[in-house]
Amino acid sequence: MPKNASIKSVLIIGSGPIIIGQACEFDYSGSQAALSLKEEGIKVTIINSNPATIMTDKVIADNVYLLPLTCESIEQILQEQQIDAVLPTMGGQTALNLCINADEQGIWEKYNVKIIGVDIAAIEKTENREAFRQLMVDIGVGVATSKIANSFLEGKEAAQQIGFPLVIRPSYTLGGKGAGFVHKKEDFDAALSRGLQASPTHEVLVEQAVLGWKEYELELLRDSRDNVIIICSIENFDPMGIHTGDSITVAPAMTLSDRCYQEMRNQAIKMMRAIGNFAGGCNVQFSVNPANEEIIAIEINPRVSRSSALASKATGYPIAKIAAKLAIGYNLDEIENQITKTTSAYFEPTLDYVIVKIPRWNFDKFKGANRELGLQMKSVGEVMGIGRTFIEALQKACQSLEIGRAGLGADGRQSRNLDEIMHSLEHPSWDRLFHIYDALSLGVPIESVRKATKIDRWFLNQIQEVVSMENELRRYSLNNIPEDFFYTLKQKGFSDAQIAYVLTNTTEEDVYQRRKQLGIRRVYKMVDTCAAEFPAKTPYYYSTYEGENESVVSDKKKIIVLGSGPNRIGQGIEFDYSCVHGLLAAKEAGFEAIMVNCNPETVSTDFNMADKLYFEPVFWEHVREIIDLEQPYGVIVQLGGQTALKMAEKLHEHGIRIIGTSFDNMDIAEDRGRFSDMLKDLDIPYPKYGVAESAEEALEVAHHVGYPVLVRPSYVLGGQGMSIVINDEDLEKAVVSLLKNLPGNRVLIDHFLDRAAEAESDSISDGDDVHIIGLMEHIEPAGIHSGDSYAVLPPFDLSDNVIKQMEDYTEKLAKALNVRGLLNIQFAIKDEKVYVIEANPRASRTVPFIAKAYDVPYINIAAKVMMGVNKLKDFTIVRKPKGYAIKEPVFSYDKFPEVAKELGPEMKSTGEAIRFIPDLQDPYFRHLYKEKSMYLSK
Repeated sequence: MPKNASIKSVLIIGSGPIIIGQACEFDYSGSQAALSLKEEGIKVTIINSNPATIMTDKVIADNVYLLPLTCESIEQILQEQQIDAVLPTMGGQTALNLCINADEQGIWEKYNVKIIGVDIAAIEKTENREAFRQLMVDIGVGVATSKIANSFLEGKEAAQQIGFPLVIRPSYTLGGKGAGFVHKKEDFDAALSRGLQASPTHEVLVEQAVLGWKEYELELLRDSRDNVIIICSIENFDPMGIHTGDSITVAPAMTLSDRCYQEMRNQAIKMMRAIGNFAGGCNVQFSVNPANEEIIAIEINPRVSRSSALASKATGYPIAKIAAKLAIGYNLDEIENQITKTTSAYFEPTLDYVIVKIPRWNFDKFKGANRELGLQMKSVGEVMGIGRTFIEALQKACQSLEIGRAGLGADGRQSRNLDEIMHSLEHPSWDRLFHIYDALSLGVPIESVRKATKIDRWFLNQIQEVVSMENELRRYSLNNIPEDFFYTLKQKGFSDAQIAYVLTNTTEEDVYQRRKQLGIRRVYKMVDTCAAEFPAKTPYYYSTYEGENESVVSDKKKIIVLGSGPNRIGQGIEFDYSCVHGLLAAKEAGFEAIMVNCNPETVSTDFNMADKLYFEPVFWEHVREIIDLEQPYGVIVQLGGQTALKMAEKLHEHGIRIIGTSFDNMDIAEDRGRFSDMLKDLDIPYPKYGVAESAEEALEVAHHVGYPVLVRPSYVLGGQGMSIVINDEDLEKAVVSLLKNLPGNRVLIDHFLDRAAEAESDSISDGDDVHIIGLMEHIEPAGIHSGDSYAVLPPFDLSDNVIKQMEDYTEKLAKALNVRGLLNIQFAIKDEKVYVIEANPRASRTVPFIAKAYDVPYINIAAKVMMGVNKLKDFTIVRKPKGYAIKEPVFSYDKFPEVAKELGPEMKSTGEAIRFIPDLQDPYFRHLYKEKSMYLSK
């Protein structure tokens, strides 16, 4: 059936600010769906309150409404736009819940808007735990023994009937909110109360716990003719008991028998057909008893999910793009295969490689947090590695995490404390994978590790093989490693840094030069969805060690954009937004735009966003070999946050052109000591400071500059490790802790300007002219990280004198640092005097916010200035302000109820929203000002 001709305008509901459990995978899905609908000539309107995403950019949709995700906002849009249909399946649980609320209020019916991609009945059947359980029983799909409870008494009765251990699962929640295991009777009351409170309908499912069973997911698509295809099978490395968002996952499934897979496949199709008559995407989760392969259904999500983004990147099959076309009436056989361009989308992808996803956590931001993993998701991002084997993909994923690991083990970071290791295996946290390696390297039997972790023995055997190879490597020196063994090491994902560490007295550069001499170089394979059965047209590559290189280098002038790696607190989706605009600007300027990134959730790693995508770790060895192959005109590091900036020194050392501000000038801004010296030379006020490399030196500096002092390391993002201290004892503790966690770093001690106001500027410089794109004033006083502060654009309470100082210092610093591109400066203001706290000559989290507030594509302009293809005078910049814009930080403290919520110099927010107010008399602003700014001296 061709598309529904009556649908000419579609509203897509976004997911709002990034929170733990609902991250930028929905920015990817929503953006892909919007572009897919626009291809069909459909007018697309988006509602989303997140300013940091590419989804809320004019390049994605015809109309963007940066409004709170409420029924009132929905009604406002429907009054202003002629909307024929709403697509609520691209914005996670937030979008589905809003769709349900609007339906209950009769809004869709009132404005004659169809719901497409799902139906309300399907949402009800899948989100209501009892309805889902009963449906599974009716269609003959196994489920765990369970009882529904709407009250404390019903919950107690259910627990008595089922017995311990059991699981509590609240209805209508996301990211496992309120869910948990209860192992003994004494803990049940508190867990039940948490679950009932977490559910918006005050309903929980009390369920038999299948701890230690294996967990699998299937991604499905279905069209209006009831054709269903399985896009991807995903296996959790971790057994049942850990939220799938916190699990290491592998695709395709590695330890699933064909009989069990076929049964799971049949059940998934039966489940999807049973929940409602709709066309779109679906995610189904199963648990399998490892003893007898008994299958039970855990849940089904009639929408795109975190796993949908992963499956799309794993297979190259654009799930959200196809799901959007199915929602407007197309059938699978009527849609072009986006990869081959010659076959239809009615096929099931076949992989001749393996992908491994590893979550990224930020427990360091939540001191005292319970780090044990369970049913409630705690990770803030994820990475994906692609390799020809499981172990190659696993090593590449470890290299992508940006936690200082050179791979899985063999890098000097291993633990030798057996008690600590065994405790970690039984009580999983972020580092259990590495402790499995440590246990095996200490000689702990595989069976003992299996009993402690319940992880399938096949995976443990793979890790044991890596341990054995490390031990074998110790027998050699660099010059006598047998060539075939050297080649096998690289095929198993060993980095040059790991090999250098094992060999001792050898550097990473030595290893690189030796294997180059031996002709051991990585080649690049295409992600083609069909195991090379049909020729692929999509330039989407991963590296491995084999014969043929499938990445054909063109003779075009090339720009490489380095991505931001995994999302984490302090470095989030705003940098992916910046990278996407960098790619678009490079293409518009006539360059071949090449993307390097390893984050499966993002738009920058969509296969059709760049001219060429390398889905690789943003890790020196990998980046270097891509540069060796492509020989680009230059590399952009300004747009990928700290991840890309860390690469600048290596690029500089190897004579590779950095597009935009030079390495030395970026280094001045990053090195707190050098930067303060520059401020002194420029006669720009700054807090008194000193640099220390030991606790003793820190005490001397603190006595010189005077308490209170701000203690911080150089070269960090998101305020990592920063603290404000008021005496010698606290200072000593802070410095010792910093030097322990960041060895080799220098500690900067600043006098802290107590009761000062804080503001910031963002600007673009082309080396001659400086254009200030926005001045923002923080509502909270100095001492709270700018990412955690409410900020107002333009300033609401700064005098002309203060604003003039900020503008003058911005221009002075942009010229002194010889900035080419973006510059963010943070100021403290006390007694009408402006002090410069720090400057960042790169994209910041505030630029997308300003771009959305003023409706100006600032990143695109900055990227063209960085590349030297334009000067600022070439652009006519017309701002379209909507009164005042407020940046609202959003936190995920509900995941860590045991942690103090007090804010300070270390950033803790996971995302942000934007809110527009007409003037400063707005009740929302007056309340906020009164609540947040009570500590200001004025």
